[in-house]
Amino acid sequence: MPSPRAGHRDGVNVTPRAAAPARSDDDSTTTSGPYPALAVFDLDACFWDEEMYTLRELVDPSKSVRGSLGQGIGEGVVAASSGGTMIRINPGALRALQGYYAGEYPGMRIAAASSADTPLAVRIGRSALDVLEIVPGVTAREVFAIGWPEGFEGNMQIGRTPPLSANKAATHFPILRRETGVAYSDMLFFDDCNWGDHCAAVATKCVDERTGLGPVTVRTPRGLRVEEWDRGLRLFAQRSLAASVGG
Repeated sequence: MPSPRAGHRDGVNVTPRAAAPARSDDDSTTTSGPYPALAVFDLDACFWDEEMYTLRELVDPSKSVRGSLGQGIGEGVVAASSGGTMIRINPGALRALQGYYAGEYPGMRIAAASSADTPLAVRIGRSALDVLEIVPGVTAREVFAIGWPEGFEGNMQIGRTPPLSANKAATHFPILRRETGVAYSDMLFFDDCNWGDHCAAVATKCVDERTGLGPVTVRTPRGLRVEEWDRGLRLFAQRSLAASVGG
């Protein structure tokens, strides 16, 4: 399993973190910290700017485009080529994963919940995760793997081939809960919702019996922007504080 490399991000030291074990039982628990235990990202038109079902070729690493990953970050792969289409990570998603890599969100891990239309779309998406970089030399796929046991894939629910489906509330999120052991109410979910309101469905149908709460959700119709990432963290912290005061 990859671990963060030594370095800096905006003055923050990056230090390795140990993997936390994934759980497979149904007795999920919540935490009371200001950050979600699991930040979950839709991929197409949310995490990155393209819809994988419109593409026909796996990403060709030799045609990747390098550029600045942000002030003080350095240069890395900023665009992955699928045929003639360049796939780029949206600014809020890049900020989220760079902050996660730098250890800015104690107790949080990350996951994907994407209902990519076809098996080819899933393969193209995974090939993009293997090429696009978050910090120099560290791919998005490697950052998604941080904090999980080596070889663990339970946090990467991508596609709609059974047991997954087009309905994330019925498949992706119950599987994420089972595989990660994180309660629904301790999740934060971002989705563009341009082809159906996944946020509303997940928030209302994936609810913990103990708390009566589901994930905090944020719609990203223009792709995940920095202000939407910040708003999601703020909404989660506000709800966590209210629950602690009310409890």
